[in-house]
Formats: sequence, C-alpha cells, structure tokens
Amino acid sequence: MELRRTRRTLSALALTVAAALVPVTNSSAQSPPAAGPCDRPVRPASQMAVEPCDTPARIIDKAAHIVPTKGQLAWQQREVTAFTHFGMNTFTGREWGSGTEDEKLFDVFDPSGRARIDADQWMRAYKAAGAEQVMLTAKHHDGFVLYPSRYTPHSVVASPGRPDVVGAYVTAARKAGLKVGIYLSPSDGAELPHAWHARWVEEIRKKQQEGEPLSLPERVALEDGDRAPRGLGRFGNGSKAVERTIPTLVPGDDRAAAVRSGRLPVFHVRADDYDAYYLNQVYELFTQYGPLDELWLDGANPWTDSGITQKYDVAQWFRLIHRLSPDTVVFAGPQGARWVGNERGIARETEWSVTPSAEDPWTVMAGGLPNDSTDADIGSRAKLLAPTTKYLQWYPAEADVSLRPGWFHHPGERPKTPAQLMDLYEKSVGRNASLLLNVPPARDGRIAAEDVASLTAFGTAVRETYGRDLRAAGAGPWTFDRIGLAEDIRHGQRVERFSVQARAGGTWTTLARGTTIGHRRILALGRPVTADAVRVTVEESRGPSRLAPVTLHRSRGAGS
Repeated sequence: MELRRTRRTLSALALTVAAALVPVTNSSAQSPPAAGPCDRPVRPASQMAVEPCDTPARIIDKAAHIVPTKGQLAWQQREVTAFTHFGMNTFTGREWGSGTEDEKLFDVFDPSGRARIDADQWMRAYKAAGAEQVMLTAKHHDGFVLYPSRYTPHSVVASPGRPDVVGAYVTAARKAGLKVGIYLSPSDGAELPHAWHARWVEEIRKKQQEGEPLSLPERVALEDGDRAPRGLGRFGNGSKAVERTIPTLVPGDDRAAAVRSGRLPVFHVRADDYDAYYLNQVYELFTQYGPLDELWLDGANPWTDSGITQKYDVAQWFRLIHRLSPDTVVFAGPQGARWVGNERGIARETEWSVTPSAEDPWTVMAGGLPNDSTDADIGSRAKLLAPTTKYLQWYPAEADVSLRPGWFHHPGERPKTPAQLMDLYEKSVGRNASLLLNVPPARDGRIAAEDVASLTAFGTAVRETYGRDLRAAGAGPWTFDRIGLAEDIRHGQRVERFSVQARAGGTWTTLARGTTIGHRRILALGRPVTADAVRVTVEESRGPSRLAPVTLHRSRGAGS
C-alpha cells in the first residue's frame, strides 16, 4: 500500500536526487567486498534493526547508540503537558459517550449569545502549573468533533453557534507561548454501522433482563435507547480498501484552488471508508491548525467484545503524519512516545527510553513492544536480548493522570492537592517520563477556581524547589533533601546502576542508589542532609556515560 505525495516541485527534486545517486563505475578497478550488516560500525540512530548476526554485545552497543529524534528531544524537554478533556461528555456528565448524542447538547453559549469558552483562562491556569505544552481532545471515543470538519455531521457545525473550539484553543495556546498537541481518538462511536447498532442494543436489553453485568460501552448505549449513531456508519463496516485522494475534496470545498496549484499537498492512498475518514481529519488538523507538536492516539477499541472492530492501517497513518509534519511526536506511534502503563501519573523506578520492538514500529500501534505496557520491565538487557526483539527504538514514557477523579469535569468532584501533584511530578518527571496532567474545564467554559488554586500552588512549589541549584550560591556545606541527576540524552540513555554519596566532616556516606537516570532523575531523601561535597558513581552502564552536573534542592512543600 504505497502512499505517494504529489507536488510539482517534488518531481524535479526527485530527478535531481536520483541522478546524484547513480554510481560511477570503473570496470578496471577491483572493488573491496561489501561489509556485512554486523561488520559496520554502530552509528547513532533513533531506530535500529536487530540482525540475525548481531551478538549480544553488539545488541547492547546498538542500544547505547539509540538517540532521540529532533522532535523527541524537544518533547522530553517539555516536562509537563496540560491535557484538556472538553467535549460532549462535559455536557452529558459521562466519561465515555455513545456516539448517538444530539449535537445541540454541546451548547457553549450563554443566553446573550456570547461564547462561554475562556481558552485564555485555561492557558493561564496551565502555565501557573508549569506546563510548557497543552493538548486538547479534538475527538473522543463518542466521535464528536470540536472543529468544523468537512467529513462528519457529528461536530460543532451542528451545535449552537458552530464554535471552533480547536481554533480557539490553538490560538490561545500560541498566544501564551505554549506548544500544542491534539488528541484524535481512532475509536468512533458515532461511526458505528446503524443496523449493527440497532441489533446490539436489543442484545444489551436482553442481557440486562437476564441479570448479566454490562460493560461501560453497553451501559451508555442502553441509556440512549434507540437513537442511531450520528455519523455515516464507517467504523468496522467491512468496506474494501480502494484508491483515494487525501484530501478528499467535498462539494464547494474552499481548498480546491490551493490543492490544484500545489500550495496544499496531495496524497494518494488505498484505504477503506473509515481509514479514509480518519486520514482526512488528520489532514484537516495539520493543515489548518498546525504545526502540531504532539498527536495523541488512543488504543481503545470499545466494541471488539461486542463483535465489531476496525482494523486500522496505521502504517499509512504514520507515513502521512510524517510527511505533513516530520517533527511531530505521535503518542503510540513510531519515533513518538509510549504510555507509561497506568493512569496514575507514576513512572517506574527503572524507566528506559530505549525499548525493544517485536515488529517494525512504523507498522503497528504502541511501538511493537513485545510485552505489555503495564509490565514492570520495559527495557532491561534481558528484554533487549530476548529472541522476540527485532528492533530497538527511542520510545520515552508519558505518564497521564487527571487532576480530578474523572477525565471530564463533573460537579462535586474535587481536584488533587498541591502536595499530591508534587509527589506525582517527582514520580513522573523525576523518573525519566513526561507528566501529562489533565485539567478539564467545566460547563461554564472555565477551569474551576479550586483547580486553579491547586495548580498554582503546585507550580509555585516546583519552581521554588527545582528552580535553582543550592550549589549555585557558592562553595560550602549545603542542606538538601532532593538530588537531581540527568544524562545528556542527545547521546542516548546508558546508565543502568548508580549510587550517590555525600561528604560531611570528611566522611563519605551513601545517600541513595538507583538504576536508570535518563533525561531527569529526582532522588527524594527521607530527611535533609548537610554536606560539602556530593559525587555520583556509575556502577553499570551500556557505554560511556554522559552525566550533567548534579543539582541539590530543598523541598519547599506544596501544601495539603
């Protein structure tokens, strides 16, 4: 299934490159034998294949030379991302929608006709928490789209006032100096085939009458009774993949002239109905709201157990995304980021950014990890050397958690305290992961005052604790209870085991031991320590380690 980008300027470029690549031959010269795949030097790369001839030592050497892409490096330096779950569920009081909801329920306007969404207030709250990137659910599993898409009736186009929430969000974020990500759920309840959905609802009623337990998707479908899905029945409808053009222009399409002139790129793909729909929406988001710094793909497929599923052609998705925006980090995609394995915002004590893959990461969702994302061991030597390992990749962890019990705002729920947030920060960012902190706006279009207060106190505590290194004040004894370590991940992640000692009164004492370091490691001590010198000993490593200077900190407390 070939994805081809057509643009007039690219044709000439391709011919020039092809000509440059034609080798000059000399029949009288004796060419040396070509080096085999395991004879060549190991060069830094973000992804490498494991060859059958690779020895265990060479595989570990390859792992030591796995490095982040430009986009991944920038992403890991943005340590906190604010997640924004806002949509149909905000107004129905649900966590997961059915896809049959009336679009008029999404009413973000007050009686005077003014939009209640205050995206600037959202950004102020996020920045107060220390976020450097924000990410909006442009489409959750219910399929309701928060921008005026050309490809579905289940969007803000059918809501009062036709509010472009994505547009308002992106504008406010960039004005606030924040990077922008978009969550576009592959699952889509609005696109369930109508006849199948009607039969399914009858089956659910029968299960309920017989006293059988119902799943969450079954419960919400039953609550909505006989209402049909609001989309066009494309999810799992069994349609064949055929030749398609992305973007697929619609009648009166305002992009037609730009496409004809080459100002907008065109892609030729083979796709079924749903994949074509999804690719068209990806295209809309990147060309209308880009550049995007992260695209978040959820692996949920809620209706599989009920007999319907959609087989995504993710390889084609990834190629199109990469052509549109090479530096975008795709969550669950190649050269992207991976799920940490829980929704509690906590990374492992041993968290590797270098992971094995049982398949080419460009062909599968979730990076092709040979073991489950929830496993305690993701990237140890044993995992790298397992017979299932076919590729090595830079694949850092993202730790997601919500400020409130739910992902969407529900009246009556309370936010986490500043102290709880600080603990999560130290167990995510402080363990070589990015913190993805969900802060959901309420129905009035604002983030609740108690949420803002908690976020502000948390952000202040982080800045006061980690905003300066105690050693910067000059030589002499320092009293500290937090130690900051880091590797220069531009050269990879290599440390496997280390210890930290402090000197007081001429005596060295071991304060902490650990395994991985990565982009950042925070060691929280049980009590403050006063010392005049601190040293780190790397006890085991996959290659020469490159450590940043040790930093020392004193916790300020984040309140209760």
